Amino acid sequence: MQAPTGKFLTAAEVKPILTMTKPQWVAVREYDGHDLIYFTQLLSWRCGLSAMRYSVNGGPMQQYPLPPCHEDTATPNALIGEEGMPIMGLPPNSVQTLDVEVFYDDTSIDFASYQRAQILIP
Repeated sequence: MQAPTGKFLTAAEVKPILTMTKPQWVAVREYDGHDLIYFTQLLSWRCGLSAMRYSVNGGPMQQYPLPPCHEDTATPNALIGEEGMPIMGLPPNSVQTLDVEVFYDDTSIDFASYQRAQILIP
């Protein structure tokens, strides 16, 4: 059993938050003639994750590189510089479904599937 740190660095601390916010884990946005996939909600609580994968339109699962957890700062989950960039360069209206797997640092796994209309940012 993990001991809470008070800094949201472990699965014990971030899993309840991510479980409650599962509908907001990801977003799709049409921008400049492309579809962009955002993982902002997951990245905001990544310190309790060990890995993350995603699949577009039922394709193969792909690893999304998690930025480091900045444990030596006051805000360990903050994204610094270019960390946590969205998936870019996808053709417009190409993302119809998105599957996401999160691997917590306590070895548990969670999964979610989304339809475009559920996650499309206007």
